[in-house]
Amino acid sequence: MNREQAKQAANKAIDGHAQRLIALGEDIFAHPELGYKEHRTAEKIEAEFRAMGVPYRTGIAVTGLRAELPGPDAAGSGDGKGGGVPRIAIMGELDSVLCPGHPHADPLTGAAHSCGHNAQLMMMLGVGYGLLETGLAGKLAGNVSLMAVPAEEYVELEYRDKLRREGKIRFLGGKQEWIRLGEFDNVDLAMMCHTTGTPPGKTISMGGTSNGFIGKYVRYHGKEAHAGGAPHAGVNALNAAMLGLMGIHANRETFRDDDTIRVHPIITKGGDLVNIIPADVRMETYVRGKRMEAILDAGRKVNRALRAGAMATGAECEITELPGYLPRFNNARMNELFTANAGELVGPETILPPGHTTGSSDMGDVMHLVPGIHPYTGGAAGVGHSESYRIVDPQLAYIMPAKAMVMTIIDLLWDDAAEARRIMAEYVPVYTKESYLAMWEQLFAGE
Repeated sequence: MNREQAKQAANKAIDGHAQRLIALGEDIFAHPELGYKEHRTAEKIEAEFRAMGVPYRTGIAVTGLRAELPGPDAAGSGDGKGGGVPRIAIMGELDSVLCPGHPHADPLTGAAHSCGHNAQLMMMLGVGYGLLETGLAGKLAGNVSLMAVPAEEYVELEYRDKLRREGKIRFLGGKQEWIRLGEFDNVDLAMMCHTTGTPPGKTISMGGTSNGFIGKYVRYHGKEAHAGGAPHAGVNALNAAMLGLMGIHANRETFRDDDTIRVHPIITKGGDLVNIIPADVRMETYVRGKRMEAILDAGRKVNRALRAGAMATGAECEITELPGYLPRFNNARMNELFTANAGELVGPETILPPGHTTGSSDMGDVMHLVPGIHPYTGGAAGVGHSESYRIVDPQLAYIMPAKAMVMTIIDLLWDDAAEARRIMAEYVPVYTKESYLAMWEQLFAGE
């Protein structure tokens, strides 16, 4: 079997599971769960790992799962330096977002799969079936891990900060927590796709760069009083928060256009009762940007504005700094391989070149440690993270990306993994695991 025949065989195996994967993807779409709470979804993925007959582990960072496909060093590791046996991580994300108005939202939690993570999981499983049923998993010169990672969506900051303070997690993002736990210690390359809507005539947007961000959980402490009878005896924490928001708005003109700064706070608690002066007001916000230096500079301005609101009203302002996600940058050579393979499936003219996006993902953190890619593949319609988002082309959303990734894995691990080894040798990590954790710990220390 030559390389092209191997690709064709893997794609045929994925096609053999297409209807099963689409049905499971739609089932998960109909039962969304929020980060670090994805218990039903994890059970569904575990059942697929059992059906594959591969060793796997569960409960990684609360709900995560990891399976190891047969390979020359299935239980061992690469060294990330171009030696050893290369290991490629294929990832899917277990969680959903909060979108109560979505027609398929959970009526109790408001969770909804309006970001396509259900499709990511099917792509990951499709890769597994494509490599296993052809026997390629045991013949290629490298290893493949299937990773179902929790909590990519950076939501419910107060809840996750509570888990952190209880010692159940350290990081609010799932891949960050997996880095801390050592799950990427034996990973040399990483790959995943993200389902999205695409312009007419286009099917894929290749990954380029993206914003990173830091998170903030803000609490204003005022003083309760009867809102009608004695408002003068209180300290209005809601007014302090509103002034803090206006202070943020007053700083927006100081953000450089090239840094693509985004600040978008929400008030999660505005008081207790309408006839009591609000004394406990809570907010959550991101500060996003293209460069970490710009993000931290904007974060200082945001803190200054928030505290000014408290000073103006006599309230107190407590700001908890929370590590967000690092900016994303895709590996150029891995992008080239994926683009060529996807072009065979959907036509090269339908693929958009890399650009910059102002959203964020904890895949950016992984890319600071190992080379990786994160293309956006089509098959969805509507606006992401909104009630209009839906899967409209199951083949394009669930199946095609699995084929493009399995073809890229074959390219990377063919010929004694020459391509993988070359990429590994040329990649210069921004952080080691130790310096990465130390960087975020400095932010924790500032809380």
